[in-house]
Amino acid sequence: MSKVVVGMSGGVDSSVAAYLLKEQGYDVIGVTMQIWQDEEQAVQEENGGCCGLSAVDDARRVAADLEIPYYVMNFKQEFKEHVIDYFIGEYLEGRTPNPCIACNRYVKWESLLTRSMAIGADYIATGHYARIVKLENGRYTLRRSATLEKDQTYALYNLTQDQLKRTLMPVGEYSKEEVRKIADKIGLQVANKPDSQDICFVPDGDYASYIEENAGVKIPEGDFVTSDGTILGKHKGITHYTVGQRKGLGLALGYPAFVLEIRPETNEVVIGTKEESMTTILRANHLNFMSVEDLTHPYRVFTKIRYNHKGAWCTIEKTGVDEVMCTFEEPQRAVTPGQAVVFYDGEYVLGGGTIL
Repeated sequence: MSKVVVGMSGGVDSSVAAYLLKEQGYDVIGVTMQIWQDEEQAVQEENGGCCGLSAVDDARRVAADLEIPYYVMNFKQEFKEHVIDYFIGEYLEGRTPNPCIACNRYVKWESLLTRSMAIGADYIATGHYARIVKLENGRYTLRRSATLEKDQTYALYNLTQDQLKRTLMPVGEYSKEEVRKIADKIGLQVANKPDSQDICFVPDGDYASYIEENAGVKIPEGDFVTSDGTILGKHKGITHYTVGQRKGLGLALGYPAFVLEIRPETNEVVIGTKEESMTTILRANHLNFMSVEDLTHPYRVFTKIRYNHKGAWCTIEKTGVDEVMCTFEEPQRAVTPGQAVVFYDGEYVLGGGTIL
């Protein structure tokens, strides 16, 4: 019997994942990853998140209902290093990070997988809405989930071949409604628990205050400027802004204003029109390919430049050992440095990278 460690967040998706795997005959162990940095922060986090104390209470209860062993594993150091420090560093450099992608790659997979293998597990499993497939060329990749509105492949594009080979994602074949029905049918108390929202370690959504507090630095005010350097007013500090942002700028210019660029070296936030915020060219590095080993020729792909982006067609080609250029067929708004760009070949993830 194959042994699988299920990462249990206390939510309905991972709870049903554990149930489905047990039904399929796996030897299932439930694990919640302790990643919160102190008790106070964990208490702040209310129901629905994947990082707080409520997650442990709910996951332990589900494990008891499913009659599977359950443990809490401490990943505080890994989370701080790979997620929190990265998050703060990127904002200070004028980029907009995606901490969930970093958490998936380095904590939920790399660290959990290593520790799970050490205790004799064959696989790890999660409640993500995605499907893992092995292609004819022998490579593993992600296939979009059965219901596209819940598809989570974008946030998982950075997983390695070894990680994919050792991972199970049983809820990828179901809709959210079906998952809730399964949980309700077997009497799980989390059947109607709301989904987690926002970034788990910044529960109030005030990223700028969190960064100042945890980086131990005061982020200075600076100038809003146009592309040609004309000063438009004062900004509150670069960590308050992201490329593409329109609301909360506090500028009355007589036209809708957008953040075009953040310049940490001069402490300027560049402002412009919607037209100026559009582009057909994107460059990306820190590449990870899934369905192919590498890109050997230009490739027309369907591409997402942020989690809730509906996607657009572009042609990608290598411009360096670890760099691609994407040329879109229609102009795209708010191509944001630091965010992930993910390339799809039909329903399958070709690969992705970090927007430059």
